[in-house]
Amino acid sequence: MDEELHERVRDVIASVPAGRVTCYGDVAAMAGASTPRLVGRILSEDGQDLPWHRVLRANGTPAPHLARRQLELLRAEGVLADGQRVSMRRYRWRP
Repeated sequence: MDEELHERVRDVIASVPAGRVTCYGDVAAMAGASTPRLVGRILSEDGQDLPWHRVLRANGTPAPHLARRQLELLRAEGVLADGQRVSMRRYRWRP
């Protein structure tokens, strides 16, 4: 992966405002990445300083291993989940 793409993905994630969410596919499309999996990889390797909790699966659910913490962080920003799912219709960010 080239550094330019890596930084574009980071920039997109950094620009997601508090109280909104996006999905891996949206980030990939905005950054010009070939696959949403690449976004997940970048977040896992180099996303500690980003608002990683604002990136969900397309169906509004967090990754299982992050679910509790991710939903807590989102709740603190006013993003409410119904069980384990956030309404993408209500909270999805589109620049």
